[in-house]
Amino acid sequence: MAKSTAPSNGLARVLSKLGYCSRREAESLIQAGRVQINSVVCRRIDQTVDAFKAVISVDGVPVRRVTFVYVMLNKPRGLVTTTADERGRDTVFRCLEGSELPRLVPVGRLDQASEGMLLLTNDTQWANGITEPGHGCLKTYHVHIDRQPTPEFLRQLETGVEVDGEFLRVVRASTVRVGERHSWLELVLDEGRNRHLRRLLGASGTDVLQLVRIGIGNLRLGSLQKGSWRQLTPDEVQSLRKPNRAGN
Repeated sequence: MAKSTAPSNGLARVLSKLGYCSRREAESLIQAGRVQINSVVCRRIDQTVDAFKAVISVDGVPVRRVTFVYVMLNKPRGLVTTTADERGRDTVFRCLEGSELPRLVPVGRLDQASEGMLLLTNDTQWANGITEPGHGCLKTYHVHIDRQPTPEFLRQLETGVEVDGEFLRVVRASTVRVGERHSWLELVLDEGRNRHLRRLLGASGTDVLQLVRIGIGNLRLGSLQKGSWRQLTPDEVQSLRKPNRAGN
């Protein structure tokens, strides 16, 4: 079973580290008076608690440490990256139906029209480390666009432009293959703003025909079929932990 390296933390953070729920959900549970420490209701989200010694309960049911699960999904186009959608659209969790996996959350997002590698886990600390601004793993995309790129065009993507008050750029831009009117680019990001690549390319009047995330850090999508998933190996999980990301 997974153990926390820092057992004494605020109550909301401990519930998150135990894999019970997200920190935001934990805060709501605590404020609603549904969480007990050693049978005493606690309404302080920052109450210090030792997860190895205290008995933490939600609605009177002790919270058990869960085994952390790390999944790579090849997200199909058209699915929403969320646990539930208020408009009733299909979500990525349709691909996990019948898997008997524990409750998982997406690590970052891919918009509805995008596809490719999406990580899911119940280890919120691991997930936060990957998506933390300024410290995230490099993310690699193959992007189908409606033009032939020039060297100047690729350099401009790396130099960056301001779009709607945000400065957008890529770490690296290169050509994968070129057709008569269309081309495929490989673009690498070290951050992920909302619709980052679509907005950056759109600033030059370039339409995105297809956008596929093929890698995060050293992980690659490989031969995983669209709509399929697999669990990460321990080495793959470790490769994305924050202290080991230099050079990714």
